[in-house]
Amino acid sequence: MLKIPGGSGGLQLTLAGDHIAASSVVRVLGVLLTSDMSMIKHAAAVSAKCFFQLGQLRRIRRSLVATIVHAFVASRMDYCGSLFVGTPKKTTDRLQRVLNAAVRLVSNTRKYDRGLTHIQRNVLHWLDVTDD
Repeated sequence: MLKIPGGSGGLQLTLAGDHIAASSVVRVLGVLLTSDMSMIKHAAAVSAKCFFQLGQLRRIRRSLVATIVHAFVASRMDYCGSLFVGTPKKTTDRLQRVLNAAVRLVSNTRKYDRGLTHIQRNVLHWLDVTDD
């Protein structure tokens, strides 16, 4: 038997002797629905979860970016690097500029900021293209 009495605690559903209290918000396929279908609760939940994830990514940003840069840029620079021995400085300067740009991306610095070489050698443990 199905009956919905209105008590002091709100709506309640009685089904086969079990009492089920009505809820103001339900989750259907991951979407939070309210009786007025305003989507405010769902938008709040989605934004809270996204901000949490952004905060987690912010914590690992430097490590994550360094790993990605190493995977796509530094590894390509390392591949057959010995072939550049004895090439003109103009050629190796181009490669050094790529490496410097990668360090700036990882360290979140600008082109003329100080300490770029320190970060490149001591933090990331990358060597210059030319070892003068």
